[in-house]
Amino acid sequence: MRGKMPGLLRSFFVCLFVFASTCGAQNASAIVGRWDLTVQGTDAPYSSWLEVTDSGGKLQGRFVGRFGSARPIKQIEFNGGKLKFSLPPQYERMKVDLVFDGKLAGAKLEGTTNGEDGATLKWSGVRAPALKAKANPKWGQPIQLLNGKDLTGWKLRAEKGKGCWSVEGGAMTNSKGCVDIITEQKFQDFKLSLEFKLADPQTNGGQPSNSGLYLRGRYEAQILDDFGKEPESHGMGSIYGFLTPKLNASKKAGEWQKYEVTLIGRQLTVALNGQTVIDRQDIPGITGGALDSAEGTPGPIMLQGDHGKVWFRNVVLTPAK
Repeated sequence: MRGKMPGLLRSFFVCLFVFASTCGAQNASAIVGRWDLTVQGTDAPYSSWLEVTDSGGKLQGRFVGRFGSARPIKQIEFNGGKLKFSLPPQYERMKVDLVFDGKLAGAKLEGTTNGEDGATLKWSGVRAPALKAKANPKWGQPIQLLNGKDLTGWKLRAEKGKGCWSVEGGAMTNSKGCVDIITEQKFQDFKLSLEFKLADPQTNGGQPSNSGLYLRGRYEAQILDDFGKEPESHGMGSIYGFLTPKLNASKKAGEWQKYEVTLIGRQLTVALNGQTVIDRQDIPGITGGALDSAEGTPGPIMLQGDHGKVWFRNVVLTPAK
């Protein structure tokens, strides 16, 4: 009859709709999750991070580039194993959106993106490991990472900074235009304590100073002159752009302060000046400026040296057995 669909034909279209919906869900599930990326830059490879989520059938996500913090993705598409996402320029000097094109081949993502200078860069990615925290780890012997005399046990991130770190009065410090400094040893799960001091703006040409403590060389615990300000995800005590401290426990610049950090898997606890500011929270992924994105492997302790004058002393790490 006109206006009515025969039962067999109706059943066929219902099945076809269900199949198409299921297929779409399977496509989405293949890309949903967190991905550790490596981009082949024009000067050297650098690390990035991608998270894809499914919100009511619509893909959303956030991205960490070479520098900076996690940013929301403007548009993301995944179809037939092919991925495309874009996000606005990170800096004013970049005139066009950053666009990533790639494909999922087995368990690996690979593709191309547009560099700041217009070059086409290759990139690849693997799923980020879960890194579930082990309950009640046993701890080894504390390791003094800084001997208070020289830079034994440390190396520079880049040779162009040769001579810009030194030890004065038992503390390690940097000069203007310096680079990051890294422990020669690598660690997986650990407890770390260190003291630090930021330059007072009154003796630093009026400029506030900041630095960063990179755990496994990948996750930046912010060090910033923001005494008295409201806590936020880029402020003192934060994991840059990811985890917000529950209070701002920082002291004024020019005073010695203390970080006490416990990292087990992704689970992090941070005490700043004796007050717990992050309590057993999971770090989603690497932060900007990370040494690499190989989250499943041990990594060094890295101290940021290119953002202002800072001093470090009494750097003690206790590894998990």
